[in-house]
Amino acid sequence: MLKIPDMLLLFCLVGVANALYKQWIPDTNYENKTNWDKGDIPCGNDIVQFSAQRKVSVFVETTHAVLEMRLPVDGEFILNSGAGFYAVTGQDPGCGTGVTTEFKDSESFQWYDPTLWQAAATLNDLEQGNFLFSVHEESVPCHYDDVVFKALSSFRVDTSSSHSSITVKSVSVLGDTFTTQSEFSQYLSSSLGKLQFHGSSAVAVGNPACEDPSGCDCGNSVHHQQICSTVTCDSPNCKNPLRPTGHCCDVCGAIVTLLFDDGFNLQTYRERIRHLFLALPQYQSIELGMSKVLKPQRLMGIISLGTLSEIQIVILDGEQGIQSAALAQDIMKDARSHGSNLGISGVEVQTSSEETGDSAGLAVGVVFGVLLLITLIILGVLVHKGVVQMPTLNRFKNSNNMPDLGGPLDHGFDNPMFDQPTMMPDIPSLYGTGVSNSISMTQTAVHFVNPAYDESETDFTA
Repeated sequence: MLKIPDMLLLFCLVGVANALYKQWIPDTNYENKTNWDKGDIPCGNDIVQFSAQRKVSVFVETTHAVLEMRLPVDGEFILNSGAGFYAVTGQDPGCGTGVTTEFKDSESFQWYDPTLWQAAATLNDLEQGNFLFSVHEESVPCHYDDVVFKALSSFRVDTSSSHSSITVKSVSVLGDTFTTQSEFSQYLSSSLGKLQFHGSSAVAVGNPACEDPSGCDCGNSVHHQQICSTVTCDSPNCKNPLRPTGHCCDVCGAIVTLLFDDGFNLQTYRERIRHLFLALPQYQSIELGMSKVLKPQRLMGIISLGTLSEIQIVILDGEQGIQSAALAQDIMKDARSHGSNLGISGVEVQTSSEETGDSAGLAVGVVFGVLLLITLIILGVLVHKGVVQMPTLNRFKNSNNMPDLGGPLDHGFDNPMFDQPTMMPDIPSLYGTGVSNSISMTQTAVHFVNPAYDESETDFTA
């Protein structure tokens, strides 16, 4: 993982996949010591050997003396102005006794290896080494990126993947930039292009730039498994390691997640974070990556509900995440105070230094939800097999075929107002034919006459 020196703090934010430059690191240059099995550039007493069956293009920047050179069947030297080879008469005094040195194999370098790319905001930053931190998926060129292979350099890259093509905005090779597919296809079909690019997937250029102010998703999530297969993860030394979206490894640090609306501008917000926080002395060692991600949404952690666009801010400090947690809290406070003006509708913080209540509550909720779902599934199986019978509404409905009650009705208790007519005066004008006729009973109900509405003969059913 790249460390960000103090002078690079102004450039340590990773943007989304618009206007970023991704530069390929390995090369097949003759002057690169790491390309030789003896760890040094051959000299006049050495025998230079290229494997006969290897396909390689080698960039030569200057002149070199050799004793002997064994070339491959299919290979190519790209000679810089004034570069070449010559033989020394006798011994080369500055070369030693002489050895046989072999050019290393470059077949294994894969496009989807995130450790083989460097990212920068501008071409000038690439030249000055102002590289950006990002999660593994976004370390590999995204759909909206400009891909750069160094001008005075050659290379060999395996583009194999599960898809037929790799889409980017542009590709620069040996100082020439290709932005249209017709021109780049012509280069890929040349002898040099075939030596530099090999594999099952063709690189395609001409993808438009990202025009969404809130940023664009990188588009490499479909290659997550292949990308992570090339990554070796270290064991994190913190209480609660985090796994950022798009990353292959657990890390110690903090993750700030922002929900946004139509008023959010990622570039403006990156500049705000840079000015407010990253220039502060206490955050000198911070690595910070910011991008738009599509986070999967699941019901009870199982049922997929699609994806949700969020702004993910990954903060690392190279230790247990204490400084990262402090910066995350500062960013959260700023978002809550000024979010309405920035287009931020919500903010959430996760830290590796300790397990937050929100994280613990989420874990408990997921476990409870899973147990509830399992219980419902088991109950459904038992009902289907007849082991358990569910009550139906018919059991609670009145039946029209109700059998005879079989005897006198149980009145329960005496009502002195109606059971003893002598306790109420017989007033025909008010009670009509008398209280004794104002109540009648059937099998299904008790009917009574309301004396106040006797004239309308209104009947109420209790």
